[in-house]
Amino acid sequence: MNIGQAAKLSKVSAKTIRYYESINLIPKAARSDNGYRDYSDNDVEMLRFIKRSRNLGFAVDDVANLLDLWLNKQRASADVKAVALKHIEDVEKRIRELEGIRDTLKNLTECCHGDDRPDCPILEGLAGHKEPVASEQPCCHK
Repeated sequence: MNIGQAAKLSKVSAKTIRYYESINLIPKAARSDNGYRDYSDNDVEMLRFIKRSRNLGFAVDDVANLLDLWLNKQRASADVKAVALKHIEDVEKRIRELEGIRDTLKNLTECCHGDDRPDCPILEGLAGHKEPVASEQPCCHK
């Protein structure tokens, strides 16, 4: 099948498929007599695997590692689990970071009067004039 068909079946864009080939995440597709890329059902399955892995937030390097493990029938499931557990740690760290961002933004918006005055604690905070800490009490009360 050509790249368009593979893209449709895998729900991965043709541009992304070409990118995955360029970084050697997937093998270069065979070429038909007319020079077009020629993909197999196995290639589509691999693209689906990559898409699901990326949707779960795995980095490209981790996806490559998972692909190697997936293709290796002699793999140890402990190796796969180790990759997944490391990813859970990374996700939990990112969640904490996002909660900090949310709390800071809440604090900044609580500091803003939201009226017609030009002074704005949100812009001051973004400019670095005041770095509110998420655990602080809001800098003003409505």
